[in-house]
Amino acid sequence: MEITGILKLKYDTQQVSDKFKKRDFVLTIEPTSPYPQHVTMQLTQDKVSLIDNFNVGEEMKVSFNLRGREWNSPQGETKYFNTIDAWRVEKASAAQSNPAANNVSNSAPQNTSSAPVFNSSAADDDLPF
Repeated sequence: MEITGILKLKYDTQQVSDKFKKRDFVLTIEPTSPYPQHVTMQLTQDKVSLIDNFNVGEEMKVSFNLRGREWNSPQGETKYFNTIDAWRVEKASAAQSNPAANNVSNSAPQNTSSAPVFNSSAADDDLPF
């Protein structure tokens, strides 16, 4: 799966065990909506350095796998956990970076009147009046 968003936070790499390390980061998706979503993702092992060259505020495209697991507590309670494992991170293209900004023009203002404009000739007119 892939998603594009803005890098909100990146954490330091954590050495979980002798053979396992991970690095979390937060990606803001739907940043222009009234309710932007801040999604925690993780990089593992040799992928932890993939976000080193990204700065907070940059837009990026992330390829990831969605993982889920079940855990049974000693008290008999079952819980479920999700992990979003990123495996590729790349800069978003300029066209995708800010669609709203790409629609803004520095040219002269255009007619924003809501009145309808009719362009017809008598030959195309089949109305009886």
